[in-house]
Amino acid sequence: MLVFKFGGASVKDAEGVINLAQIVKRYPKEKLLIVVSAMGKMTNKLEALTHAYLRGEEEVHQIFEEVKAYHFEILEKLFPDHQHPVFNDVANSFVEIDWLIEEEATDAPDYIYDQIVSIGEIVSTKIIAAYLNLAGANAKWLDARNFIQTDNNYQEGNVNWEKTEEEILQNLSPVLEHHIGVTQGFIGGTSENFTTTLGREGSDYSAAIFASCLNAESLTIWKDVPGVLNADPKWFDETERIPQLSYHDAIELAYYGATVIHPKTIKPIQNKNIPLYVRSFLQPEAEGTDITEAENQLPIPSFIFKVKQVLISIFPKDFSFIIEENLSDIFNLFHKHKVKINTMLNSAISFSVSIDEDAEKLQKLIEELSVHYKVKYNTGLELVTIRYYNQQTIDRVTVNKNILLEVKSRHTCQVVMKDQTVIS
Repeated sequence: MLVFKFGGASVKDAEGVINLAQIVKRYPKEKLLIVVSAMGKMTNKLEALTHAYLRGEEEVHQIFEEVKAYHFEILEKLFPDHQHPVFNDVANSFVEIDWLIEEEATDAPDYIYDQIVSIGEIVSTKIIAAYLNLAGANAKWLDARNFIQTDNNYQEGNVNWEKTEEEILQNLSPVLEHHIGVTQGFIGGTSENFTTTLGREGSDYSAAIFASCLNAESLTIWKDVPGVLNADPKWFDETERIPQLSYHDAIELAYYGATVIHPKTIKPIQNKNIPLYVRSFLQPEAEGTDITEAENQLPIPSFIFKVKQVLISIFPKDFSFIIEENLSDIFNLFHKHKVKINTMLNSAISFSVSIDEDAEKLQKLIEELSVHYKVKYNTGLELVTIRYYNQQTIDRVTVNKNILLEVKSRHTCQVVMKDQTVIS
């Protein structure tokens, strides 16, 4: 049993879907489950649709028409016969959004987000399953919401592992004996049959859940890069592919923000000792990166950049120190506002953290923190994380930068900095 995961970039157009089918045909004798994201940047578009709907903005219908037009253009290129059932199947999927946006928003925003944004995965997988059958593969569309069971924590559903594994083994595994399964990443279902999502970029995590519960031989993530690189090509002119990674290093890189792998992906497959392969869908025959239990230290330093960072420094208003009780209170507020900390440092009288910039969340967090603490913050910053650093690698990334915060451990260095050329 093999599990393949294809992201939005791999199926952004008709040519991408055709290429996916060609990759699948390379494994004619294997049992396959294919986990697919929304097409292209469609999750971003559906997020824009959700926000416009929640704010009561007029362009909500225009955005929705653009979403539909994008998918039907791909359909028309893939299926010359416009009477093919997939056209009605996709149209019926969009009806769910039609019904929703015709009424004023009364449900919780997180709930509405999940019901709208999840349609991207539903539609992409219906198109892909239909095309695989047209191309001669025996594919079956499967609804991930019937298998991945979560709580009602919308936008970041927590998986009920016991129930999920039971559903997958009883109801999914038998189907894969006779069909290539095509299902969605990113989404799950509650006990009341409501749709949840597993967090942004959660399709990798979905694939890992399926691989773990199926006791798969391996999980392969098909990307537009030749494997895991030691830095993002957007920031470095010269990058190197890392041929092999340990689970531990992969978790560290993902945790610190390496976008090639979702942070939650590694643990489920590590628990079952299932290899993770990162391969290029542009060069499917190339080697890529193998992630296994082998404890090999990274042969080269790895760099992870995050931009649009905010550095928040929190101080007691009285003459006390930042102690365990204060930290507990502070962490509870970050959790309450769903703000994730990228790096942190505390001293006797301050606690500083770097977070992703989100104006709405930041304002609410600062307001509540300011009730009991003095708060200072800087925006427009960068965070670089170096795994297996030395002073030379630190110097390389801090040229023309003002360093506001630096945190070092045995193998990892994190630097929050501001470009000196940027005018405050």
